[in-house]
Amino acid sequence: MEEKQFISWGVFRSILAILQWWIFNVTVIIMNKWIFLKLDFKFPLTVSIVHFICSSLGAYLAIKVLKMKPLIHVDPHDRWRRIFPMSFVFCINIVLGNVSLRYIPVSFMQTIKSFTPATTVILQYLVWNKQFEFRIWMSLVPIVGGILLTSITELNFNILGFSAALFGCLAASTKTILAESLLHGYNFDSINTVYYMAPFAAMILAAPAALLEGAGVINWFYTYPLPIAPVLSIIIISGVLAFCLNFSIFYVIHSTTAVTFNVAGNLKVAVAVLVSWLIFHNPIPILNGFGCAITLFGCTFYGYVRHKLSQQPMKLLEEINKASNRGLI
Repeated sequence: MEEKQFISWGVFRSILAILQWWIFNVTVIIMNKWIFLKLDFKFPLTVSIVHFICSSLGAYLAIKVLKMKPLIHVDPHDRWRRIFPMSFVFCINIVLGNVSLRYIPVSFMQTIKSFTPATTVILQYLVWNKQFEFRIWMSLVPIVGGILLTSITELNFNILGFSAALFGCLAASTKTILAESLLHGYNFDSINTVYYMAPFAAMILAAPAALLEGAGVINWFYTYPLPIAPVLSIIIISGVLAFCLNFSIFYVIHSTTAVTFNVAGNLKVAVAVLVSWLIFHNPIPILNGFGCAITLFGCTFYGYVRHKLSQQPMKLLEEINKASNRGLI
């Protein structure tokens, strides 16, 4: 009975973690699109800086004040040698995501972001000469095919938004690959990652944002027809929710298996597409939706193949132990 209750609580905890992750992720995406489209605040670099500042303050409060997570101490020399390069790529990834939202529909942007597994494999193969099994390459076929079909049939196609989303995938893949080498030896969780990287990212983006958008933001303040305070509140709330999103990822990773996390991530894209369509009513042709579905299937299949391949050494070790126990070796 106690075991059944433990399993039930584990399942409930996993579902709760996934739901709050979905809510934060979809809400941040929709709010950012609303800021760019409905509030006419067309400054993705400024929005990104607000997110980085809110995330920095949130991580500081969570670690230093509320003691929700212990601080992982990083050598000052490593902060510049390891953390700063990661922060630079992290900054590019967030900015490109917001730039893509500025120009293309949420559904199209989310579908392109699903291309990240393919860019990760391709980068590791071309730059680091890492070899992959044939099954990995085959799992990328539906991802690439779905992206191509979605791009061809997208009615609101914009080359700048498409390029920003695509290069955002490259930045996300680079961040993942760099994390394996640069953060080796540091068992970072999502909160400590934000604690160290968000301040660097805000510092990196400050000058470009001031040069490229400063005059536009000032002009917007003076010419916007409605009261400014509610609009600023929405922008700041989106930054707070962006931090909450990073915080929620920690619980999802620790409450679910790798396969569940992969499937939940792909279903999250489908939820974001559906919610954005209900709110913004952007047209989604049948072939476009079919391409999105193919891409999500490919991502799920890719995650399944990676999981199966990661289990092979463990299974081999189990067989060796069994053989040893039977006295065969």
